[in-house]
Amino acid sequence: MTSLSLAVHDSSTMLRRNLLHARRYPSLTLNLLLTPVMLLLLFVYVFGDVMSAGIGGGGPDRADYIAYIVPGILLLTIGGTTIGTAVSVSNDMTEGIIARFRTMAIHRGSVLIGHVVGSVLQCVASVVLVGAVAVAIGFRAEDATALEWLAALGLLTLVALSLTWIAVGMGLVSPNAEAASNNALPLMVLPLLSSAFVPVHAMPGWFQPVAEYQPFTPAIETLRGLLLGTGIGNNGWIALAWCLVLTVLGYRWSKRMFDRDPK
Repeated sequence: MTSLSLAVHDSSTMLRRNLLHARRYPSLTLNLLLTPVMLLLLFVYVFGDVMSAGIGGGGPDRADYIAYIVPGILLLTIGGTTIGTAVSVSNDMTEGIIARFRTMAIHRGSVLIGHVVGSVLQCVASVVLVGAVAVAIGFRAEDATALEWLAALGLLTLVALSLTWIAVGMGLVSPNAEAASNNALPLMVLPLLSSAFVPVHAMPGWFQPVAEYQPFTPAIETLRGLLLGTGIGNNGWIALAWCLVLTVLGYRWSKRMFDRDPK
């Protein structure tokens, strides 16, 4: 087999392995999915009227607030799903299977590629499930064209890819699964500190830079623009730049950690 065909064959094998693990042990994925769903229901049905009145400056309108928070919830879903990737990678590194893979005639990068592709697929599936819950409770994006829906899906996939590589690196440097889960927790916390639930200008002045100059806010604002027709401005290019930078950094970090000689 040529080097390319070997890489494709071994990566597809590792992908099947990771998808089988996810199917046989769904509890981690379901637990991580529960958080964005609960936050969605909490903010819509408990805080929805008050939050919508505060943001819009008018009367309470839960439907408007559903539309506002769903893009942020979808990004938070991706961040939560990638925590499972960090845990899975850490398990592979600490339970000895990687040491065995190193002795076999397989493409060296296929192990990480299998984790990354599997994680991106799980992120997309998680987004679809959470999106279905959002639609069931009233979310609508009727004015979005087919091209805008496709662009939104592409953006979510790019965010999933970039965060997955960061999560893989966190899993590789963690001594155990518990540490990997804790190390990857910022991937789920950062969306809470963005414009997911309230506009940046409504936050305290000292906190606004934290919300504005981070990767999730421009991605959320771009997603809102694509699905709801709000202004995107420079957020689209900034979101793409963040995705590119995080993907490159995460890939190089993960590759360096994976290529280290085992202790």
